[in-house]
Amino acid sequence: MAGVSLSVLIVEDDDRVRQSLRLALEDEGYRVAEAPSAEDALDSLSRSGAPDMMIVDLMLGGMDGFSCIRGVRQHSDVPIVVVSARVDTHDVVAALEAGADDYVTKPFQIKEITARLRALRRRATAGQPADVPAEVVLDSELGEPLVLAEAAGQVRRGERVVHLTLTEFRLLCELASVPGRVLSRQALLERVWDRGFFGDERIVDVHVRRLRTKVEQDASNPRTVVTVRGLGYRLDVR
Repeated sequence: MAGVSLSVLIVEDDDRVRQSLRLALEDEGYRVAEAPSAEDALDSLSRSGAPDMMIVDLMLGGMDGFSCIRGVRQHSDVPIVVVSARVDTHDVVAALEAGADDYVTKPFQIKEITARLRALRRRATAGQPADVPAEVVLDSELGEPLVLAEAAGQVRRGERVVHLTLTEFRLLCELASVPGRVLSRQALLERVWDRGFFGDERIVDVHVRRLRTKVEQDASNPRTVVTVRGLGYRLDVR
């Protein structure tokens, strides 16, 4: 793919899977690095910084993929796609709650992986409409306003930057684009994930829970990202 020069770190302990992914991604124009373990991946990030994207297997020798993702999230918001043979819903939800952005099950087609990476790239580089305001105050109560600066790709609580993953940020932006209006889970899947995720709308619930822990004053009693039972979610500006 001409013009693509993004870097991808593959964290996979199966040599054959790792090599096939590397060759396919290099054919797409990505710069690819490999880590056969979570420990190697975290060491690489501490030495060289985060890549543009990561692909992480869950079943790794030593530290597992869940721990790897949590370790990455302590320092980086790099988009992460999980590739795993584990198909149980609990595993999918656990990986997403750990901080993954997307989940692909093995066996997989290479074109599915590259499609997921392209979707993440589109989310990261999507241009903003001309009428998007520079900043929007979402919550002005309790002394420290919650501010969304969509064009700058930033959310602040007072003077503190709130670190969101790419998916969490896009989810907040979509809700903020229609304040006071309910967006169904399916609508959010189509807007944020392009074409949905396994047809399972619970993916939205997982990311909303993570988002609330970062932007709500009290995540157990959300007042900004509000659930409308049976319909979806609504963003209330206060």
